[in-house]
Amino acid sequence: MCGIVAYIGPREAYPIVLKGLKRLEYRGYDSSGVALLNKGLKVYKKKGKVAELEDSLIGKDLHANTGMGHTRWATHGEPSDRNAHPHTSANGKLAMIHNGIIENYTQLKQELTKKGYKFHSDTDTEVLLNFIQDIQEHNECGLEEALRIALKRVVGAYVIILLDHDNPDTIIAARKGSPLVIGVGKGEHFLASDASPIIEYTKEVVYVNDYELAIIKADELVLKNLGNEKLTPFIQKLDLELAAIEKGGYDHFMLKEIFEQPATIFDCLRGRLDVAAGTITMAGVQKNIEKLTSANRIVMVACGTSWHAGLVAEYVFEELCRIPVEVEYASEFRYRNPVVREGDVIFAISQSGETADTIVAIEKAKENGAFIFGVVNVVGSSIARVSHAGAYTHAGPEIGVASTKAFTAQLAVLIMIALKIAWEKGTIDQQRYNHLLQELHEIPEKVAEALRHDDEIKRIANKYKDAQDFLYLGRGYNFPIALEGALKMKEISYIHAEGYPAAEMKHGPIALVDKDLPVVFVATKDSYHEKIISNIQEIKARKGMVLAVISEGDETITGMADDIMIVPEADELVAPLLSVIPMQLLSYHVGIAKNLDVDKPRNLAKSVTVE
Repeated sequence: MCGIVAYIGPREAYPIVLKGLKRLEYRGYDSSGVALLNKGLKVYKKKGKVAELEDSLIGKDLHANTGMGHTRWATHGEPSDRNAHPHTSANGKLAMIHNGIIENYTQLKQELTKKGYKFHSDTDTEVLLNFIQDIQEHNECGLEEALRIALKRVVGAYVIILLDHDNPDTIIAARKGSPLVIGVGKGEHFLASDASPIIEYTKEVVYVNDYELAIIKADELVLKNLGNEKLTPFIQKLDLELAAIEKGGYDHFMLKEIFEQPATIFDCLRGRLDVAAGTITMAGVQKNIEKLTSANRIVMVACGTSWHAGLVAEYVFEELCRIPVEVEYASEFRYRNPVVREGDVIFAISQSGETADTIVAIEKAKENGAFIFGVVNVVGSSIARVSHAGAYTHAGPEIGVASTKAFTAQLAVLIMIALKIAWEKGTIDQQRYNHLLQELHEIPEKVAEALRHDDEIKRIANKYKDAQDFLYLGRGYNFPIALEGALKMKEISYIHAEGYPAAEMKHGPIALVDKDLPVVFVATKDSYHEKIISNIQEIKARKGMVLAVISEGDETITGMADDIMIVPEADELVAPLLSVIPMQLLSYHVGIAKNLDVDKPRNLAKSVTVE
């Protein structure tokens, strides 16, 4: 969850580290800190966002050519100055930043306490750092060897970066279960949780794998495994531009990313969907088409918004491919000893490709003989590497913590995969296949059309911004969109919101309905349209306020609803790509009306790399 960044080379380290922390702040913003190494080890840290750290350092001696920084999403210990990273060892010679959780830290802390160690924070990180110091002193060995020994005792996930007062020309890093990328420059190196702090300086990167150590000097990068064997770094080229991680004139990243969706969906379809030829070309699907078409069942494994994408995909795959589909929360799937066999296909859906629960879930499924297909956004991510095959969504960097464009890109990819499998299996006829190709092809322009109603949605948001609760209802393909709409409202506005199947409303939620409850119906024209009109009437009869997402030209619901949000008409199978747009805009504008930080909602982080 936390964001880490480091630099070693001829430049001043602090400006590079600070800018990197600002770009990584979407990963955590409870506190932040920096460590600088130049004729002494200097550590500065502060509760709050990176800007508060920056203000506190005005007038400080920040000169150094080696440095590292951390922006925290709190796990062990409340947000505070003393729990902020970097932490220093008991002897004051080592500084460490850490992303992850050390599960056996209590046992290690007890051992160290008996030896007389005192602790100045509540974190597992300080425990690990002093454990490394203790090994180094007890074994009279160097820091690299001490770290290697320590990590053989550690249970949990981590990316660790260490600075050593006695070795100012070296950074040591290690990874297991959390992301780490190293940028390779000319006589300099950059380290970060993702590529966003690096692309300004170099396009050449190395993705560090689990159980690897990196020993980094300004002009040298050495990779080793825990057995002290040297590895050959694999240098990759970043396909990422600096403009992609900047706001580009928008007030917030979230708004920018909502409005990028016509382009990101187009990029997702480009080179894959060819309406004229009637083809879908996806290398990861085509190379493994027999495994996909012969699947006994498909299991969608995901968390959060990606789980909602999996729910939509369940409807699509079962309708088109006639393969049974289950959708699982990764956090539950990994622990409940599920039945997984050869012939099962597991779709791992994740924006970051680093979601800890999803990674563990698919690793266990892989051990049981399942075929793993990754649907991720970040190239080189852990899920992409663990999977047997996969497809990138090509949504580009998503900085806003609440996912928007990544969700629609996931839907577009999953619908294309389902269409490809259905065509190869013969479970879809030519006319329906061609029709859906055309419908998908038209989605980017229709999303752009839906976005043109932004001002009207802003007006609606201001009308309902003081509501205490929202109820979101949908049926069929739009039921998962009701869930996603409720999630967005909770994330961005801190208003309680609940998503429910509209037909289930009478089995409980209708008891909540009164004149103060806004009820959002996702009610585009589909095979459920008449049924959902009846549900709307049931709410109106109880004086509930009805907000409806409707297809353009729907006069029936227009005459019934208190407020409407219009999207272009589309086939019900692709309609979720449109009906989610007003959900995103509504939550954004309610958050803005409440004067909240929509890019960095409280207690949340973008990439959940811990349990």
